[in-house]
Amino acid sequence: MLLPISWLKNYIDLDKSTKEIADEVTLTGSHVESIINRAEGISGVVVGKILKITNHPDADKLVICQVDVGDEVLQIVTGAKNVFEGALVPVSKVGANLAGGIKIKKGKLRGVESDGMLCSLEELGYEISVIPKEARDGIFIFREDYKLGTDVKEILDLNNPVIEFEITPNRPDCLSIIGMAREVAATFDTKLKNEEIKIENPVDNIKNYFNGVEVKTEKCQRFYGRVLKDVKIEESPLWLKNYLMASGVRPINNIVDLTNFVMLEYGQPLHAYNLETLEDKKIIVRQAEDGEVIKTLDDVERKLNKDDIVICDGKRIVGIAGLMGGFDTEITPQTKIVFLEGANFNEKSVRLTSKRQGLRTEASARFEKGIDSNLAKVAVDRVCQLSEKISCAKVVDSAFDEGQKDKKEKKIKLRLSKTNKLIGEDLSLEEISKILNRLEIETELFDEYLIAKVPSFRLDIEIEEDLIEEVARIYGYHNIEPKPLFGGLTVGSKPKFRNVEKRVKDILMAYGYSEFMTYSFVSPSIFNKLNLKEDNELRKVVKIINPLGEEYSIMRTTLVANMLEVLSKNYNRNNERAAGFEFGNTFTPSDKLPEERLKLTIGSYNQGDFYNMKEMILKALWTLGIDDLKVKPSSVEYLHPGRSADLYKDDIYLGSFGEVHPSVLEKYSIKTGALVGEFEFNKFVELSKENRLYKELPKYPSMKRDFAFILDRDISSEEIEEVAKKYGKKILEDFNVFDIYTGKGIEEGKKSIAFSLIFRANDRTLTDSEVEKISDKIIQEIKDNFKAKLRGE
Repeated sequence: MLLPISWLKNYIDLDKSTKEIADEVTLTGSHVESIINRAEGISGVVVGKILKITNHPDADKLVICQVDVGDEVLQIVTGAKNVFEGALVPVSKVGANLAGGIKIKKGKLRGVESDGMLCSLEELGYEISVIPKEARDGIFIFREDYKLGTDVKEILDLNNPVIEFEITPNRPDCLSIIGMAREVAATFDTKLKNEEIKIENPVDNIKNYFNGVEVKTEKCQRFYGRVLKDVKIEESPLWLKNYLMASGVRPINNIVDLTNFVMLEYGQPLHAYNLETLEDKKIIVRQAEDGEVIKTLDDVERKLNKDDIVICDGKRIVGIAGLMGGFDTEITPQTKIVFLEGANFNEKSVRLTSKRQGLRTEASARFEKGIDSNLAKVAVDRVCQLSEKISCAKVVDSAFDEGQKDKKEKKIKLRLSKTNKLIGEDLSLEEISKILNRLEIETELFDEYLIAKVPSFRLDIEIEEDLIEEVARIYGYHNIEPKPLFGGLTVGSKPKFRNVEKRVKDILMAYGYSEFMTYSFVSPSIFNKLNLKEDNELRKVVKIINPLGEEYSIMRTTLVANMLEVLSKNYNRNNERAAGFEFGNTFTPSDKLPEERLKLTIGSYNQGDFYNMKEMILKALWTLGIDDLKVKPSSVEYLHPGRSADLYKDDIYLGSFGEVHPSVLEKYSIKTGALVGEFEFNKFVELSKENRLYKELPKYPSMKRDFAFILDRDISSEEIEEVAKKYGKKILEDFNVFDIYTGKGIEEGKKSIAFSLIFRANDRTLTDSEVEKISDKIIQEIKDNFKAKLRGE
């Protein structure tokens, strides 16, 4: 938000420097980005009058001008095509300084002396985006009469700086000159000058020119319109251009400039229609139909859908509500009758349309944050008043006003005790009342509280705490005395789940995994991408009331989709491998607030296989004191059947992991195998042990036996392990699968699984016969239970 100081001072009497204003309003909560000194580096540029123009003797594209600058006549050679005798122009004399560090020296152009230079606005420091089209390709021509020799900086208002503010989304009222003037007035405890909006000479009646407004959508809260007749389309007066250019807006013509001026002044976007081009001389506000098309003012055809609000005349669409008007009804030099629109549209609808169309305008930036519906009438009437002032049109009497006429003021109770407790000061009710009055919030005082009447333009104030915040910032946070915390002494420490999280992180990072962080908002399309069935519990979601878009419209119920998105981006950016993990909440609907569940997801590609991931997970849980885990075949839809597993501690489900299903990989454009796992981290926390008991290193040697069996493919290694542990008794120290093979030499439907059994006793050295006896029992049980065959027999 750009705030020209000269414009600000139209509304408040303030004898303060720009630096003082910026410093003080920063202390009351308005963040200043910068102070723009537009006159910096510019000097020696004055108003001159071209007396005579002659052709250059040796250059067809140059002319020689005799220019009167008040105290002398200068000879200046120029290549500008728009100069003419009698024109008033900016002249930089010899020794002058221009934007970009240019210094003017006396010189010759193709043999002819030139004692200065005629200037364009760009050479005076203006951004090309704010320069009027007629002034872009030549010298700037003054259309009004000024004393020769006058410093151009005074005429163009360059001596007054501009303050750039960062406006937070909750303060749309500050996206206006008057809104910021209120903040400055409150900061310095001075009064705001409100000019009465009055139309002096209305003529005729609007019904003679316009047939009415019809609102057919609930997303238009108010639509107010008036008519201007006998319009003269021409350049705006320089004072109006100066304000617009200083605010970052390009002047176009007097009518359009007035609508932009009032939009900047009040924060209410407006639109002017060429009334003669409106079919049936009426306006209809409705929802668009899917597939409808409009060509907007920027000469682009835009396809609409049913969520867009459109403005129509009797036969066609003439504007996208809150964004931009139509090409066919724009104001042209031939326009004689204008219909002025001031409306209030649903902020969510405007925001979504703006995003979908890739079209962000000054109007949409304001509508999408919310606007006081009372401003629709105020702003249109203000344009009418200014039209009379600059004599560019006559105002037709009466208006059309549909929708909410007057928004009621909110009344909020503010307690003295709570205010002082939260702020930490001992303010009286009278002091609090005066602070709120400075913000145009009327108050009614009682013994221990007051009732605040919140004006309609303060959309951000809803509850008592909002008022307390206003009191605190205007009082000044820098004036609040720092005080120590009160209450009993406590010992600070991390919660248990943070300590558990740290221990798991250390293991995962040691295996080469990086920590990821993704959004909690996701798209409903993820469930189809994950192959989830229609009755899957994960499809029960919390929907966002005001989503940023379809892709962020629900709260996630699983982190797996986010993980696969990250892996997909890495893969498609040609990263050779990727491996990561994320701790994050998922959200499940409930009767009251959504239920949040903390989960851990891990994922990778080209970073080991299923068994590497299994080893890492078990190692992480071992560090938490969670062992004796069971691994069972998984039926999770997004995982590969037969290459995935569910993890249990006794009968407690901890999560699932394994290879990603090929069809899911295809939907995420990953053309190599990938692994993913999701775990109930809350269960990890519940089962974890704060202290782990360690035993001394073994004194006696171990004995290792390797076996390989051929058995049915659907028999898991975990089932084999259960048999080994059952008969291994206390001396089986470890079970480790080191090879699984299918292929040549192995019967169809069978597989070869090779594993090691490691035996050790804590109190003696084992004998071969002792180990042989147990090994034989395990071999026999595997043969009997699984109809397995020991390889080599």
